[in-house]
Amino acid sequence: MSAPRFYCPPPLPLNTHCELPPEAAHHASRVLRMRVGDAVQIFDGIGNVLDATIHNIQGKHVHLGNLQTSISQGEHPLKIVLAQAMCSSEKMDWIVQKAVELGASEIWPIQTQRSVAKLTSARAEKRAEHWRQVAISACEQCGRNTLPLIQPPQELHAWLHEMKTDSGQKLILLPSGATTLRTQVMPQPRITLLIGPEGGFTQDESNIAQQIGFAPVLLGPRILRTETAAIAGITAIQTLWGDFA
Repeated sequence: MSAPRFYCPPPLPLNTHCELPPEAAHHASRVLRMRVGDAVQIFDGIGNVLDATIHNIQGKHVHLGNLQTSISQGEHPLKIVLAQAMCSSEKMDWIVQKAVELGASEIWPIQTQRSVAKLTSARAEKRAEHWRQVAISACEQCGRNTLPLIQPPQELHAWLHEMKTDSGQKLILLPSGATTLRTQVMPQPRITLLIGPEGGFTQDESNIAQQIGFAPVLLGPRILRTETAAIAGITAIQTLWGDFA
């Protein structure tokens, strides 16, 4: 069984001792009930990993010792960007968690005309930080050492305007899509997958996306829920061109 993993913001310590951040310390001592001498692993979210053992536990503080550099599994060169239309909080949490586990390198929460969730700027900032914590937990669980970039929520038309100059491959998932993923050219080094809300994109939104280079694709003959579409899309991309291949 692998040692429990905890995220520690960079830089990782250069000496042989360190203290876990408060949230990680609480999880180690109060939730996992770890004890002195137990093995752990810490990572900084940018690819660096250290093996360690719990040296001391004092109240809310967990001190580590015997820090040693561990071999880090690198990321696949294909960068998968998920642009996900905003949906309910529970669904968004699930999408972020699973997208991280499946290897997405960047996640954009997008507000569309038919998005169920509408966030003010203050709430958007809080939700972005919440999703970042979801991503951290997913990395801890799945063994990933590079933390994906969780972008703040963006209105669709503004985001599409920024994407005009993006040189990577761009796909929009539509029930009326003319092609499948298999017909697409192998993307290098970046592919962006745009997923609509529960009610789908409006015709205007779909048209604008296609005008700036988003190729309309579909995943089989069935209409998928937004949370299913995101995960199925990333899985298919990884199977065709990524680290599932």
